[in-house]
Amino acid sequence: MTKPMAATNTSSIENKIVAVTGATGFIGSTLIRQLTQAGWQVRALYRPKAGSNPPVINNVTWIAGDLNNADALNALVADVNVVIHCAGAVRGVTRDDFDQINEAGALHVAQAAAAQPNPPRFLLISSLAARMPDLSHYAGSKWRGEAAIKSTAQPLRWTIFRPPAVYGPGDRELMPLFKSMSNGFAPLPAGANGRFSMIHVEDLVGAMVHWSLQDKGYGETFELDDGHIAGYNWNSVLDIAGRVLCNGGSIRRIPIPITLLKLVAWTNFTAAKLLGYSPMLTPGKIREITHSDWLCDNNDITRITGWQPTCELAQGLAGLFDKHH
Repeated sequence: MTKPMAATNTSSIENKIVAVTGATGFIGSTLIRQLTQAGWQVRALYRPKAGSNPPVINNVTWIAGDLNNADALNALVADVNVVIHCAGAVRGVTRDDFDQINEAGALHVAQAAAAQPNPPRFLLISSLAARMPDLSHYAGSKWRGEAAIKSTAQPLRWTIFRPPAVYGPGDRELMPLFKSMSNGFAPLPAGANGRFSMIHVEDLVGAMVHWSLQDKGYGETFELDDGHIAGYNWNSVLDIAGRVLCNGGSIRRIPIPITLLKLVAWTNFTAAKLLGYSPMLTPGKIREITHSDWLCDNNDITRITGWQPTCELAQGLAGLFDKHH
């Protein structure tokens, strides 16, 4: 797979600093790589753990702390030019499990940035799920996180990105399904054939880096995807995956009854409350994955910033499994 090129215009960002949250995660780790390639000095927040240290990376300074640590956040954003807030919770049981990270955490970072003598530009990585906040605690928390950022708008030049499903190396949500597809079968919700958009992590991060080099898009919420016209449905994904991952063969769709998925989700939900863990499959998640319309497009972000995606699904899947397309 040919990866999108990182921005190389370093003259405009020489000696400039970008602060990043969520830098050790799936999206964040790709982001700090592309940012340093583009010439940024990166200051990255991480949660310290016994026996574990963040990787040593040229031009990256790590700040120990979390989203509730005011001193750490002040150190993170002091005198930076840009803040990119990637940290987020995708697993949880209660509304508070999500809100303490996706709403309160976003507010704390935005407040720290807004309190600076020269407030930095601020990019929030939200989710397309925020478009439907009543579907789940996760979706609602993302919408409330956006509202929190906007509440600090007076001194803060904010922009919000709402990506759809993000995939790529290091992804733990979609990769199990893609691995099943590479083996010739796909367990999918029965009857689910709504349309949805997708984006490769390199393209999403490329959009962030592109934005960091611009001085545009403030007060805007952008949806962005891989540019595939009218998005995908599961039939089209299976066709592409069969061609790319199975040498042109077909992939058997194994329908999982919605009632069974709901039963598993409620079992997870109940067990998680008793045992104190954070499941992925919950009743809210079932409502998200069976929602019929997760389409978005790049018209606004391309018109305003000039960014365009470079990686559609066939190319992205080929790169995941070292297939040639």
